[in-house]
Amino acid sequence: QEQLVESGGGLVQPGGSLRLSCAASGIIFSMYDMGWYRQAPGNQRELVAGITNYGSTTYADSVKGRFTISRDNAKNTVYLQMNSLKPEDTAVYYCNARRRINTLWGQGTQVTVSS
Repeated sequence: QEQLVESGGGLVQPGGSLRLSCAASGIIFSMYDMGWYRQAPGNQRELVAGITNYGSTTYADSVKGRFTISRDNAKNTVYLQMNSLKPEDTAVYYCNARRRINTLWGQGTQVTVSS
């Protein structure tokens, strides 16, 4: 069964850090491009960061220099290290896996940045 499971969300103060993890199963993980998206209430889902199957990365302008995406193919896991968090980073964060026409989504994990 193809599945993505996110973890690591929570409540953090402005300026703090969180690391999100997304564990994949049922797919040949190393062949998939992976991404983190987020959706805040009333907003469309947006790409936060992406990493290709060969390790090339891309970031939304709003998170460049603060967030880092990485992957561990041996563990079938993709990570999102989030530093210097801001209240506007508050959203549900979703993991995405994509290869050709096959796209998978995780269930999402809530990140709340508030004092």
